[in-house]
Amino acid sequence: MESNAKGITIYCGSAAGKDPRYAEAAGVIGAEVARLGLDLVYGGGSMGLMGAAGRAARAAGGRTVAVIPQFMVERGWNDPESTITDITPDMHARKRRMAVLARGVIALPGGIGTLEELSEIITWRQLGLYYGNIVILNVARYYDSWLAQIADAIAAGFLPADHMSLFRVTANPAVAVALAAAEPDRLNLHAKF
Repeated sequence: MESNAKGITIYCGSAAGKDPRYAEAAGVIGAEVARLGLDLVYGGGSMGLMGAAGRAARAAGGRTVAVIPQFMVERGWNDPESTITDITPDMHARKRRMAVLARGVIALPGGIGTLEELSEIITWRQLGLYYGNIVILNVARYYDSWLAQIADAIAAGFLPADHMSLFRVTANPAVAVALAAAEPDRLNLHAKF
């Protein structure tokens, strides 16, 4: 990945969740990314947290880049208001494209897909395939149990303790954007993207 990528990629739910703080945080993320003059790169949906972030970014004068697989477009799941729609052949290509476009990524609350995307980008960073900033937005303590699982993996000897430095955690959406947008710390200089 080039360090001059112009986007912040978000991983988040296509549902809004039950706590209104999730959608509020998504809106702040979208507006803050736009304020910095960066593209908001997202999974391309118009519903849930994806839609909230995309609408907020555009309302603040920013650009949105919807990266979405062809089959989702065929099902009508795409955000027709997105500034740019980047259609990929499949989910794997989608995830790679979202990483290529990202100077940093932020994981908001979401379901299995969000958790999978977060785990994969951390793995890519660990392996030197991605060196952008990774931020977990722990709104309403949503990621507490996931973080506890990582701590358990370290305690059990499946992860080295320094793997906690592969990402940052904050509950503040504006701080999350600042962390994601900062010059990548180049923890691993063998990035392939």
